[in-house]
Amino acid sequence: MKELPAIVAAMLAPAAPPAVLATLVRVEGSSYRRPGARLLVRPEGIRLGSISGGCLEEDVMARAAQVQASGQPDTVVYDTTTENDLVWGVGLGCHGVVRVLLEKVEPSPPWAAALARNFKQRRTTSLAVTHSVDDRGTWGTRLAAPGDCADPERRFLDTIAPPVALTIFGAGDDAQPLARLAHELGWHVTIADPRAAFATAERFPLAQARVTGAAETLVANVEPGPDTLAVVMTHHYVHDVPILRDLLARPLAYLGLLGPKKRAGKILADLAGAGRTITPEQQARLPAPVGLDLGADSPEQVALAMLAEMQSVLAGRDARPLRDRARPIHE
Repeated sequence: MKELPAIVAAMLAPAAPPAVLATLVRVEGSSYRRPGARLLVRPEGIRLGSISGGCLEEDVMARAAQVQASGQPDTVVYDTTTENDLVWGVGLGCHGVVRVLLEKVEPSPPWAAALARNFKQRRTTSLAVTHSVDDRGTWGTRLAAPGDCADPERRFLDTIAPPVALTIFGAGDDAQPLARLAHELGWHVTIADPRAAFATAERFPLAQARVTGAAETLVANVEPGPDTLAVVMTHHYVHDVPILRDLLARPLAYLGLLGPKKRAGKILADLAGAGRTITPEQQARLPAPVGLDLGADSPEQVALAMLAEMQSVLAGRDARPLRDRARPIHE
């Protein structure tokens, strides 16, 4: 979730004031956000994150002021299932019941510091969010302990993975909107290119990392892990071939190649001709051309089509229109 790293950074900032954290801890039926969505409300009224599409935030802000003043946590339930609910039902169309915990958090809570470390080291963090007084008389968010169990009436166990990692092999002009849109999604973006003059902070200010080196060793320099999304788009055949060769050998979450299908076929044929075995499984998991068929033309539209395909792979969905989906949007 994009807002969580920003919330964590705000709580760990020097001289950060005590604030109120709202956490969506339980959903019954339909809801715009899912459990784990968070909203941080600072004393001066500044807020980070969201727990809905904007319909609940005003009330949460008012309740947050009370929690800030009293220091006592509060749990509020919003019911949007009744069609004639004049407070929450009109115009929302959510038809769900959501429970939100509001707690006052002091600066630099241990769980936030652990999250920050794990984000940086790309490790998963488990939090226990108690939203009703437990047998120890405690409320609020803490690091999960080995004996913690999920109890929907009292505790929400939140497993938080690090931000999605996207490595863009190629720092051409069309990689810039891709990096920008991926940043908007909260993804960790790495730019890699054999040309140091292209992979610069000036051209990619929102990328978390920029890596350069010879095409023959570029993948080894980046060291993408099994949770990495990778796309090859250098626009130089002599660069794409060794980069794709090395990426195909790695267990990535996603690997795509920009360019016409005929060009991709030639690259794979050349790799096979050079003695590189391309298994049917490797070929099947290589979208080439990369992206969904959105009728994209401009670099921004192409970036959208690419990211849409990546998101569908991450979520295990087939990218069909939602109107054609027979099952609920959220499992």
